[in-house]
Amino acid sequence: MVSVGSIVDGKVVSVMPFGAFVDIGDNQSGLVHISEISSRYVKDINECVSKGDTVKVKVIKIDDQGKISLSIKQAEEKKERRERPKPEDRGPVRPADIDWSRGASSSLSFEDKLSKFKQDSDEKMQTLRRNNDSKRSGGYSRRNNHSF
Repeated sequence: MVSVGSIVDGKVVSVMPFGAFVDIGDNQSGLVHISEISSRYVKDINECVSKGDTVKVKVIKIDDQGKISLSIKQAEEKKERRERPKPEDRGPVRPADIDWSRGASSSLSFEDKLSKFKQDSDEKMQTLRRNNDSKRSGGYSRRNNHSF
């Protein structure tokens, strides 16, 4: 019998759009919801797991009816979970994905950081305006307009 918090090996017995059912032995199975498959955004569950795969899962809940909720992402070791995905592998940026401590050890004062942010922002806005202005011109000159 499994208990909440235990990590066990299981075999994926079926894959649904909302999650995967995993056989964890002793005539027990549980559901790994799509949100518990990976620490990154999962659009299509079939890209992560397939029927017959052996996976390491953590038991995260057993309800009053005996239904078992499992998690693959919580079963990963902390070291693996802390690795940052490559930019091309990332889905939408979530607040949890941002390294808020980056730059915290800097010796800049708040005012200096704010000033630098404003300068960077102004430069980016200027670049965007230039790009939009060149798109609006249509890429042709009115001087070459001949009337017959």
